[in-house]
Amino acid sequence: MEHIFTVTGMTCGHCERAVQQALHGVDAQAHIQIDRPANKVVVQSEHASREALAAAIAEEGYAVA
Repeated sequence: MEHIFTVTGMTCGHCERAVQQALHGVDAQAHIQIDRPANKVVVQSEHASREALAAAIAEEGYAVA
């Protein structure tokens, strides 16, 4: 299932890695695409709910919608 999030606050490569690691913590097999200039994160996951993925991003300190 594809989950698309708007994530604000990612300003650098370290931010992207933090978000990727958090999402992989929820689903290690997830395919993640991050478009930092567009504040867009797309997650392909068959195992994790949208809520769990959003919570993982928020726990890293980023606003997610």
